[in-house]
Amino acid sequence: MLNVVRADQAEFDVRLGISEIFAEGFTQWLGFFSKDPKKIAAAFAHMFVLDQFYVALYKGQVIGMAACTDGTSLSVKLDKKELRKHLGFYKGSLASIFLKKEFESPFVNPSPGVGSIEFVGTAAEFRGQGVASQLIRHILEHTPYEVYLIEEVADTNMPAMKLYYKLGFEEYKRRQIPIKRAKKIGINHLVSLRYTK
Repeated sequence: MLNVVRADQAEFDVRLGISEIFAEGFTQWLGFFSKDPKKIAAAFAHMFVLDQFYVALYKGQVIGMAACTDGTSLSVKLDKKELRKHLGFYKGSLASIFLKKEFESPFVNPSPGVGSIEFVGTAAEFRGQGVASQLIRHILEHTPYEVYLIEEVADTNMPAMKLYYKLGFEEYKRRQIPIKRAKKIGINHLVSLRYTK
């Protein structure tokens, strides 16, 4: 049976399981640093702030993840030494610089009562089985926010978009990717969504 818990309350260390799903789900963004998902998972396992993450567990395995923060707390914190250890000096340093800006930027003006849902992912062999739905429903039911934001979902990620709409999220912002980069990564817009209880 599927069980959803906050990551810091799991009965075992879930970091590597979270990181494997992260590496698998974000390959289009992380491919520059390494084409090997195991190397990516090892390099980023250190960064997850476990009291900000929820995990879906099945038979002692992490099969889904999502973070929920108040918009000021970070859900991930990168360590340059760890990145260099796994990706090499050059790529580890670049990962630290570029991904710090991307991953470690809390809301500019966080509002009380607003939660940010981040890093939603499901292990490949469990996709399409309702894991992400259960995770997000758990977050909506067990966290204190009135409004939830999901920032910058790739417009080409149709399974995620369908899921968020089905759960009651609505688009409130769309940001166009520069054309040259859009062609390279296969994404046209980044869509931001909002859910109000």
